[in-house]
Amino acid sequence: MAIVALQSSATALSALNTQLDVTANNLANVNTTGFKSSRVNFQDLLYIEKAQPGVENANGDKRPTGLYVGLGVKVSGTQLDFSQGAEISTGSPLDVRIEGLGFFKVKVDDALGGAAYTRAGNFTRNKDGELVLATDQGRRLDPNIVIPADTIDISINAAGVVSVSQPGKTELNQVGTIQLTAFVNPSGLKQIGENLFTETPASGAPITGKPGEDQFGRLKQGVLEGSNVDPTKELVEMIKTQRAFEMNSNSIKAADDTLRAVAQLRRVAAGE
Repeated sequence: MAIVALQSSATALSALNTQLDVTANNLANVNTTGFKSSRVNFQDLLYIEKAQPGVENANGDKRPTGLYVGLGVKVSGTQLDFSQGAEISTGSPLDVRIEGLGFFKVKVDDALGGAAYTRAGNFTRNKDGELVLATDQGRRLDPNIVIPADTIDISINAAGVVSVSQPGKTELNQVGTIQLTAFVNPSGLKQIGENLFTETPASGAPITGKPGEDQFGRLKQGVLEGSNVDPTKELVEMIKTQRAFEMNSNSIKAADDTLRAVAQLRRVAAGE
């Protein structure tokens, strides 16, 4: 059944190519703020049943094992790793890290659902003083928080309360509160780029709350959450993928040699 071997090895090459793509993306984002790495999950395909276990043989005994030949492998999906990334101290008053569970909610186009979620807390102000992500799109924080133009200093406490100090005022002025969002199954979120995720039927409905309450993490000002990609682990996975690719390539070569030998035997038998 060299043809089955060819097909099985071909499915493996396709699946391993996907794994290599995912690993490369993880490594490419090793310095992306709040990035969450992905892993590839595999599952085997259907089997050819040549003998069924439990069937009675000529002696009246039950066959203890069956005889099955697998038809290869496929990628069943990619699974996000939401473990906490390393703490990166920046000293910027608008850099915020979530210590624990939760996402920042930002506004996106209606075509993307109107809302997206991120672990990246690298905020800045736009021309209107609104808190936005420091990305090329400048997504606005939701609920919206506006920093007055005459602000001297900004304070964000662990509960997400944003306060500012202004000229001529001795007390801090509270301008808003950063809220967090959680999901029952964060691995079911859809990745849309820009380090953003959107809700899907698999993730469950968003659960909104205040930092430090219930299951939500607390906020820390002046630091960021780094990528949780482990470069050493990813490089090891890349080497393993390359070796598996080589082994399956050898399986294809062995199946090809077998088919060539069979073809030669047929020609000899036919007197060619």
